[in-house]
Amino acid sequence: MNASRRFALSVIGLLVVVGGLGGWFAQHQATSKTTNQPRIVATTYAVVQIADRLKLPLVGIPTTDNSIPVRYRQVAKVGSPMNPSAEKIAATKPTAVYSVTTLKDQFDKSFKQQHITPHFLNLQTVADLQHVVTQMGQRYDRQRAARQANAEIKAAIRTAQQRSHRRSKPRVLVLMGLPGAGYMIGTSKSYVGDLVRLAGGRNVFTSKTQEYIQPNDEAIQNAQPQVILRLEHAMPKLVTSQFQQEFKKSIWQQTPAVKSKRVYDLQEPDFDATANMHVARALRRVSDWLYPEE
Repeated sequence: MNASRRFALSVIGLLVVVGGLGGWFAQHQATSKTTNQPRIVATTYAVVQIADRLKLPLVGIPTTDNSIPVRYRQVAKVGSPMNPSAEKIAATKPTAVYSVTTLKDQFDKSFKQQHITPHFLNLQTVADLQHVVTQMGQRYDRQRAARQANAEIKAAIRTAQQRSHRRSKPRVLVLMGLPGAGYMIGTSKSYVGDLVRLAGGRNVFTSKTQEYIQPNDEAIQNAQPQVILRLEHAMPKLVTSQFQQEFKKSIWQQTPAVKSKRVYDLQEPDFDATANMHVARALRRVSDWLYPEE
């Protein structure tokens, strides 16, 4: 074998080795990227909205009648927010499972048996939502998307505050309908109560700790609400019908809100029992109701 042929074979051998190493490296990088990819389960629609806004990958979503973002329509469903399935969640091999603080009691011992420790996000107020968005943005390297989302919320708050500036605050009553079980009163600690505050209204029922309280006909009558907001986030058709029957009673017919036809129904996706990524639009609507253009 002459020298030139030996040299050619050596070069070919070297290329084969380099090519093999390159292929191994590429495969290793792909495997590493897949391994490091978060596997997130969102058990409530509000968390799905946050994930969608931050373009986060989800491997599990709640079973819901709400419209699911296109990117998640083929993702496994893990049960309703009120009763998620520990077995279905475990089958997704999640790196993180998210719910909200108001549903913490729904996660029973079955989750411990599956070695699942959910993270409970506080979405009680608009400020809480902004904090969660910032934290999620930092955790999953989505800081820019988080800043953009929060900027939109801040802009909506500024607009609402400008609209209500130096104007008399209307008295507002917040109600949350319960399918088959009447309604509860939403206090200043509830999410819709927080929207009322930001829009410049005065909630006629305040509390330092409770989001919702039992109705009291005498207290409602004495409060004389000028605006009534009826939250119908669960089974809206049934709850709307319930409210219509309820508001035929004389107690409601005597309130300023009913007399002036300032009773408004709040439904998903813009409104919910917890803060969500529709907050800017929800705040604009509440602002319009509290301060209609003259």
